[in-house]
Amino acid sequence: MSPLSPVPKAPKRLLVISLLVSTGIANSSETTLETVTVEYQQAYRGNVAPEEIPQSTDVLDSTLLEGPINDLHSALSLSPSVAPQNSLGGLWDSFAVRGFPGNENMPSGYLINGFSGGRGFSGRRDISAIDYIEIQKGPGSALYGRGEPGGTINIITKKPQFLPAGSITLEGGSYNHKRMEGDYTRSINDALAFRVTGALQDSDSFRDEVFQRRKVLNPSLLFTPSDDTKVLYEGEYLNHEQLFDRGIVVLDNNFDTVPRSRYLGEPNDGATEVMAIGHQLSLDQRLSDEWRMSLGYSNRRSWLDGYSSDTELSPSRQSLYDDGETLTRQRRLRDYQTADHSFRGELSGTVNTASIEHNLLFGADGYRYRLDQNLERYRGGNGTYTIDIYDPVYGQEQPETSPLNENHELQHGYGFYLQDLMHITDDFRLLLGARFDHYWQSLHERVYGTPQSDSGNVTSPRIGITYDMNNEFTAYVSHSRGFLPLTGSDAEGNGFDPERSRSNEIGLRHSRASWLTSVAYFESVKSNILTADPVNAGFSTQLGEAESDGIEFETSGQLTPATFLRFSYTWLDSRTSNSAVNPDWGVEIPAGSRLVNIPEHSANLMLRQYLNFGRLPGSAGVTVNYVGERSGDTVDPEYVLPEHWLIDLNASIEVVSDLSVSASVTNLTDTFWVDNSYSALWTQPGAPRTYRASVTYDF
Repeated sequence: MSPLSPVPKAPKRLLVISLLVSTGIANSSETTLETVTVEYQQAYRGNVAPEEIPQSTDVLDSTLLEGPINDLHSALSLSPSVAPQNSLGGLWDSFAVRGFPGNENMPSGYLINGFSGGRGFSGRRDISAIDYIEIQKGPGSALYGRGEPGGTINIITKKPQFLPAGSITLEGGSYNHKRMEGDYTRSINDALAFRVTGALQDSDSFRDEVFQRRKVLNPSLLFTPSDDTKVLYEGEYLNHEQLFDRGIVVLDNNFDTVPRSRYLGEPNDGATEVMAIGHQLSLDQRLSDEWRMSLGYSNRRSWLDGYSSDTELSPSRQSLYDDGETLTRQRRLRDYQTADHSFRGELSGTVNTASIEHNLLFGADGYRYRLDQNLERYRGGNGTYTIDIYDPVYGQEQPETSPLNENHELQHGYGFYLQDLMHITDDFRLLLGARFDHYWQSLHERVYGTPQSDSGNVTSPRIGITYDMNNEFTAYVSHSRGFLPLTGSDAEGNGFDPERSRSNEIGLRHSRASWLTSVAYFESVKSNILTADPVNAGFSTQLGEAESDGIEFETSGQLTPATFLRFSYTWLDSRTSNSAVNPDWGVEIPAGSRLVNIPEHSANLMLRQYLNFGRLPGSAGVTVNYVGERSGDTVDPEYVLPEHWLIDLNASIEVVSDLSVSASVTNLTDTFWVDNSYSALWTQPGAPRTYRASVTYDF
């Protein structure tokens, strides 16, 4: 876990809140600030502190998220255990944790306060409402149910507070970037408090023609009729508009085929629009000094709608391979909708039997998820609906689309979970956990007329041991199993079998003064994995089994009282376990092939210095990211994305009381780099050198 570094500056009336989630997260700052603590237990945690769990966890707190970070995608770049995946041109969040990607044609799953947040089409998650991000590595299925074996991303949002505090930030920068962000909280009376966060953003891009507009609003209300009872409502509204963008084309592994700014879609397609509306309601009830109960309900709806002109991936239809300059495109219409309802109830507490302390967690949850995907397409032959990659001319006549795929999918499930963390001795702890799930899934693909349904019962066990070797060193070992029902269908309308996984992990933690250091080795296996269908672009197919072994190292702390350092490194060996041949492709993917977009080596270094600019307090920092070579195409092992180093600088100055100015430069050396790739013809370049500046007023 990353410690919270010193806060260089705090407005006199700013309320600094330590949100206790039974974790003991604490500010190591030597600066004395007025604080009020609101105790609120985190879901699926019980009364167990993270350091007692035999699992590796990274926490990206507000101090780490300073600088030019506006969304979840940028925030996760601070963890080398997380690798970006196909994000539909920036229209959703997609990532792999510990080398395991999910469905490349759907957003990645993540949690918001323990509730599903990534299931559906909610755009890129804005940073304005995020308090901190937990990256819980390894399978979480023994508690959370469905989940990837690599890990679980849990976003904790900002909560209402009773003392008045607020801020407003105005930001501008390269490529006509404009953003306003606000945050305000205060009490209504002694038992009721509210908070409102939000952001407005209007930006162009280093990509020709591409723009992004975003509106975010997150209201919340906290009701505390007594010290033992807390009722919390949290709402969310998001509207995201962006020109659809599949990136650049790369011929013969030449990443200079076209400039990274070159847009090969069609501006006249207009913006693809994403909307999301969410509600969360939770009750936290302390029953006694040892026991507490929590209940929660979540309702989320999302929509994605718009046209795109996508590069044709089928070699037999692609005229670019004939003359090296004429790009054949498809035209698509997407109309996606989701509705997601989930509930949760938990009881947690402590029981002593003989000399053993049992920290118990009992819970039950359920969900009902509906997905409607209507996809239309125009797919001409070689030489139809084209664009010159060296001299693009936009505004040509756009062909009409016709129905390609119309999925109506319904999932529902319920589960029961229990966990017992036993303090066998003062130094030795044993964790036993299990989850029992029933799921049911139906899929009706109307174009092909292929109704299907599936159901099953799954048990996900978990066992782990934690041993305090002395006051500084703690060792742990764990084993767990998991599953994940998969959403969507292949190009013929067939549903997917659920993923299954198993994982082993061994780790060592060291804590001394302000320094926290951890190292972990893990090995995981996942079956029924999905990969991109190279012929039917935009669809997935099941490949078989994959393995991921790796080593993670992280250290962070104060070099001096005014200097904070954080360094993390991950080595990953993620590969297919079996050979697979799809008769429609006629292409064999041999065993041992690396998984797409997963680097073998990656690292992150952050250094922040708190200092005075003359008589003005402030800070200056540098962040360095390294990402090694990656496979860029599922079925073409010769297509490899180049390694890259990115250096970012940022600085902040408190000009007067409650008013600060910040500036940043990202990609200082103007390095060419690739964020993610679906194939050589759908490759997303990263941004060149970019400047931003902001002004923040705290009140």
